[in-house]
Amino acid sequence: MRAVLFERFGELPQVTEVADPSPGPDGVVVAVEATGVCRSDWHAWRGHDGDVKLPHVPGHELAGHVVAVGDRVRNHRIGERVTAPFVCACGSCPQCASGNQQVCDFQFQPGFTGWGSFAEYVALDHADVNLVPLPADLGPVTAAALGCRFGTAYRAVLRQGGASAGEWVAVYGCGGAGASAVMLAVAAGARVVAVDLSPEALALATRLGAEATVRGHDPVDELREITGGGTHLSLDCAGLPATCAASVASLRKRGRHVQVGLLPPDQGVPPIPMHLVIAGELRIFGSHGLQAHEYPAMLDFVTRSGMDLTGLIGRRIGLDEAPAALSEMDNAVPSQAGVTIVELPVP
Repeated sequence: MRAVLFERFGELPQVTEVADPSPGPDGVVVAVEATGVCRSDWHAWRGHDGDVKLPHVPGHELAGHVVAVGDRVRNHRIGERVTAPFVCACGSCPQCASGNQQVCDFQFQPGFTGWGSFAEYVALDHADVNLVPLPADLGPVTAAALGCRFGTAYRAVLRQGGASAGEWVAVYGCGGAGASAVMLAVAAGARVVAVDLSPEALALATRLGAEATVRGHDPVDELREITGGGTHLSLDCAGLPATCAASVASLRKRGRHVQVGLLPPDQGVPPIPMHLVIAGELRIFGSHGLQAHEYPAMLDFVTRSGMDLTGLIGRRIGLDEAPAALSEMDNAVPSQAGVTIVELPVP
């Protein structure tokens, strides 16, 4: 099969021929029809994730159809259209038993702990726990856009953050996860302020329903003025020490901060204003993906709220363009807004 492969961290990947994967006894092989280019893939390529072993194929936001099934798989069949969370759970550890597969103790992450979906085929373990059948009216490009970023934003905004109607919500960083968070918070009835350095990203956030935008390296005072004293909920979707600290500082008393963007230690430790956390009884949460069993609720929320997910799609590219799209994420302020999706021909 053709796949995007890199043999050294930070060296431009190449599209090359590699061996087709085979399913494990409880796994499947999926023919990839679409896969998102996510900043998490950039972190993997840059060597920020210790789980990534070379050589490596990145990619974790996928949609496609099953082409091979392991002997112990009971609930899925060849030809079925599916997606999967980026955290593929074991199904039997204490976290999974409690319903928290997104923090499974023995998780498999395509594109990180194993080869991912920047390829014609990808193998996924524990299929009965992790595969999500796709509705007939949900195309592969849109389904791929629901992957890591939208699913993580859904959990961050509605489950961890508990956004509700009338609340002020700040979204720091309006890439794929941030744009998704804007859409979800607006759908929940919240008043959203989008924060980013990119005019294109802020324009997208406005189109998706943000009530106000803030552009600048020191946005806290302006954001507090807009919201009349601070936000009820703030999400750092950029994953930078400065945006994490600013997100916490943006909160009013008893506010909630949710960390969505990754914060690799080698980028520095966020200077979180703990004196504000104590004095204002602020609450800080992490958000790590979304369980497969939550996908039906997420899709139902999308349907009931009338969201147009095509608004998240920035551009569509082929597999040969994926290495360049990955390397473009070196830019702190991207030139393109929205989610980039790699489309592959259906075999």
